[in-house]
Amino acid sequence: MVRDISDKRIQKQLIDRAYALADEPEKQGTHLTSTLSGYRSCRAVGQRYRIIYRIDADGKVVVVAVIGIRRDRDRDDIYSLARRLLRQGLLD
Repeated sequence: MVRDISDKRIQKQLIDRAYALADEPEKQGTHLTSTLSGYRSCRAVGQRYRIIYRIDADGKVVVVAVIGIRRDRDRDDIYSLARRLLRQGLLD
């Protein structure tokens, strides 16, 4: 999904932000609710993009599920995409 973003600077910022989750991921982002319960979301690149991730049971591994742009009430919103992937069984 990061590859789909044409601006290389934004790609780099998103990747850097995802790597930053390695340090105390439980203190970053917010808990998600409803169908995305168990996942967390953090803002990136001027708050326009979101990184949706989960922390494994041991708290040692951060799994980045999806990265994308926040488009409130849009079918292509990152949260809508994450819910669709979850329904299709492509996220655990």
